[in-house]
Amino acid sequence: MQGKIVKGIAGFYYVHVVGSGIYECKAKGIFRKDKQKPLVGDNVQIDIIDQEEHIGNITEILPRQNALIRPAVANVDQAVVIFAATKPKPNFNLLDRFLIMMESQDVPAVVCFNKTDLTSEEELQRLADVYKNTGYQVIFTSAEEESGLEPLRQVLAGKTSTVAGPSGVGKSSLINRIAPNANMETGAISEKIDRGKHTTRHSQLIPIGDDSYIMDTPGFSSLSVEFYEKEELWELFPEFREHEPYCKFTGCSHVSEPNCGIKEALADGKISQERYENYVSFYKELKDKKKY
Repeated sequence: MQGKIVKGIAGFYYVHVVGSGIYECKAKGIFRKDKQKPLVGDNVQIDIIDQEEHIGNITEILPRQNALIRPAVANVDQAVVIFAATKPKPNFNLLDRFLIMMESQDVPAVVCFNKTDLTSEEELQRLADVYKNTGYQVIFTSAEEESGLEPLRQVLAGKTSTVAGPSGVGKSSLINRIAPNANMETGAISEKIDRGKHTTRHSQLIPIGDDSYIMDTPGFSSLSVEFYEKEELWELFPEFREHEPYCKFTGCSHVSEPNCGIKEALADGKISQERYENYVSFYKELKDKKKY
């Protein structure tokens, strides 16, 4: 039988099998011997030990599409990062930290601004303008008024998505609006885990359709950029790439040099001021880190 690992705790793996529910499984010893560790998101083959109790063994980890380090999960198709359009106002610095983290791991990202019912059309247009040349799809939603949900449903359909954002942006409300069965599925997983006396705060995949999953992650308030090299940082801003060849100097930092293609694109309005300022902030953060 084939399924997907939706949670892993202390050597137990909870495998969702479409049409059959959640199975509590142990991994065969051969995985340890081969230094292979099952990850949340892995597609696996399982042998059933007790059908009534939904207990089994993982016998094979199927080939992975990808495996992320932060968060530790496999086979992610995309990341959907959710911020509020207001209350609280979006922190572009934090949002861009998340986007470069996904860029560095080759995971496509979608930006979602929730709580559109609490702000003006002009402010929503300003938010759109910040990301209009980045290549990221931007979706505007209101969980309260249930508006903008269809584009989000379409983005999530048929994919495994890591859904992340800071606390207080309405992420849970939004998930419950687009996937009413998410609460039911979460309850089923929790009941199975509680029965096994395991508790954790690790990431969890929630089935929201036969072939659609969201990875629920804790709200974040900070993300480090220390894992990147300052010389390669510009490559993690997609809209910078087409302009970098026009820099006069090899190894241009795009901060202080003259005749910089990226700064010229900024002046022409092809790169947003907010995105460029965050690039400079991250660059200086990395530069200062190297001094110590």
